Amino acid sequence: MPEPTSPAPISPAPTSPAPTTTELAAPAPTATAPAPVAVNIAEKLSQFGELWSQKRIAVLNDYEVKVAKLKGEFVRHTHEDTDELFLVVAGRLTIQLRDGDVVLGPGELFVVPRGVEHCPVAHEETAILLVEPAGTLNTGDAGGPMTKPAESLA
Repeated sequence: MPEPTSPAPISPAPTSPAPTTTELAAPAPTATAPAPVAVNIAEKLSQFGELWSQKRIAVLNDYEVKVAKLKGEFVRHTHEDTDELFLVVAGRLTIQLRDGDVVLGPGELFVVPRGVEHCPVAHEETAILLVEPAGTLNTGDAGGPMTKPAESLA
């Protein structure tokens, strides 16, 4: 009977040198980026009082998120190339269409399809949020003295 052999000695695993204090510290930031913040719609609306003037509060891909204060009747117009989303934040908004009116209260939205003639009317001061492609004119194909490019509130 052969004699039992003893197992080969286990050699210790190679070790790395202990990390130094500087290796344990977090890497130094290369640039200071602004901390992400939520956009407060009510706060943005409090920054202006001008009626029918759209204020850009955010950008989403090629779209602008805008707020505006309305009172009275706007111009009847069409956006041939884009839909237009209206969301009422406060007040009431009537969107007059050829097929009938759409009345919106706070928290309600309506999308005017591209090419559909419409006229926003607010009998009381109303705050809205709009979403539409960047550069969309507020008066669409109508033009005129109420045409204003969106201003940034960023």
